[in-house]
Amino acid sequence: MSPRISILNGRLIDPANGRDAVTDLHIAGGQVLALGPRPEGFTPERTLDASALVVCPGFVDLSVRCREPGDEQKATIASETRAAAASGVTTLCCPPDTQPVVDTPAVAQLIRQIGERHGLARTLPIGAITQGLKGRSITEMAALKEAGCPALGQADRPIRDTQVHRRALEYAATFDLPVFLPALDAELAEGGCAHEGVVSTRLGLPGIPEAAETVAVARSLALAEQTGARIHFRGLSTARGVAMLSEAQRRGVRASGDVSMHQLFLTDDDLECFNAHCHLIPPLRTRADREALRRAVAAGSLGAVCSDHQPHDPDAKLAPFPETAPGISALETLLPLALRLVEEGVMDLKGVIERLTRGPAEVLGLQTGRLTPHRPADVCVFDPTAEWTLSEQSLLSHGRNTPFLGTRMRGQVRWTLLGGAVVFER
Repeated sequence: MSPRISILNGRLIDPANGRDAVTDLHIAGGQVLALGPRPEGFTPERTLDASALVVCPGFVDLSVRCREPGDEQKATIASETRAAAASGVTTLCCPPDTQPVVDTPAVAQLIRQIGERHGLARTLPIGAITQGLKGRSITEMAALKEAGCPALGQADRPIRDTQVHRRALEYAATFDLPVFLPALDAELAEGGCAHEGVVSTRLGLPGIPEAAETVAVARSLALAEQTGARIHFRGLSTARGVAMLSEAQRRGVRASGDVSMHQLFLTDDDLECFNAHCHLIPPLRTRADREALRRAVAAGSLGAVCSDHQPHDPDAKLAPFPETAPGISALETLLPLALRLVEEGVMDLKGVIERLTRGPAEVLGLQTGRLTPHRPADVCVFDPTAEWTLSEQSLLSHGRNTPFLGTRMRGQVRWTLLGGAVVFER
């Protein structure tokens, strides 16, 4: 049974319920009991002093690769949910490209059971759209939904056959399951490792053109409009791709999108020293693209920001740049980079928290990401002024692959509560 807890004197920001005020939060039985004055007859077993701290819903992350099952040499659900708890993330989605693929209820249930056993974050598997992620035959979507998959996806593997793509969206629409789609055309992106432009030409790196994103976005939007399916673009990276999504949203297409946090800071200029930690798919784009992504996040056309956490073992980043594994270990920089958006005037603190809580929760159709009485008490309490330096020693994730090593950060989680229980404290 979760203890009775009062979190006192914090600045409570809950965008889903329109709250931003210094107040108290009271928790009992794993749920939010009340906000404001202590309820009559309630005696807390533990009191957390949140003076000068921010209290908000636990973050919801739409893309966290825990590497289990199949790649436990890189990371495990235990290690990555520990890192998630330290980052204020209480709900995370695991893409389906595990080994075996999340294309059967058994694999989905295994991931959920392992996550529940460790009890550090709500670990939600994204079910595969097609068998083995091969893009040929669709999965038993109803069974995957029943097994606890809140959405379907292909990870970073596009469906090449347009007819299969359409049938998959039609089938998903019958169960009102959101479908996560990569915004990348496989043929146009094949062999590339950097944005096709001045930087990639100068460095001699194979390029991935902007059209690789826009062609994929155009096709998926056309099929979503035809089928009525609810689609979500996982990891948009170009100004044009975001503009196409915004236009479709205005026409009523059931489409949403997110951006990886590091895409709001890094650009292809960061590839100049062949830093393999900046090898990403989709690739880092231009400064103009980065500014467009920032504007879209601030405006809400991109309603969610995620870590896109991809831990790797050290050897994965030691080959020549094009041969290294793409991805960043990004959970533990999620909050400080979010706060840097506030420092740089991109958006206010309430807006940033909304993109980490309410926005992604709504993509999944979940009631998490809010502090509502009689709902689970998933809470993040953080110090927005705490300064620290990101180092290999400070990382809890097994992945040390981040270009932000040695960077001075501001913002640190003090407590994370999952279902009313403290799962991390500093």
